[in-house]
Amino acid sequence: MSSSELQSLYQEIILDHSRQPIGFGLVGNADGSSHQLNPTCGDEVTLEIAVDEDGLAHVHWEGHGCAISQASASLFSEMVGEGMALDDLDARIESFRTAMRSRGKIQPDEELLGDAAALGGVSRYIARVKCAMLAWVAAEDAIAQARA
Repeated sequence: MSSSELQSLYQEIILDHSRQPIGFGLVGNADGSSHQLNPTCGDEVTLEIAVDEDGLAHVHWEGHGCAISQASASLFSEMVGEGMALDDLDARIESFRTAMRSRGKIQPDEELLGDAAALGGVSRYIARVKCAMLAWVAAEDAIAQARA
């Protein structure tokens, strides 16, 4: 697959997730919940997680804003699976953050992040990195609450 074909596929993944988001809709009964706002553009995400003895039980979110912020929350929700250990989730968040801060020099690990790797191109646009990171920062905060 050529570079332009791959970029087109990634754009389609982002648009699909912004149009038909996964995990959208708060359900309450969360062990951790975090609301994050990007003051630069007004994007908002509230993300909640519930954990049980097996690990992660569910992730749900609500928000509004640009296609990147909403697709990122959806891709995050798709990436995590029931029973995922919180330490594994921490590692995925850190891997995503490293790629986003690289200004395009580090491609996200598709094996680790799944379709969320499609957001890798966003790292070249500093103003959009916060949009992509919004749900992931909310998840970090919600995880910390769940652990407390």
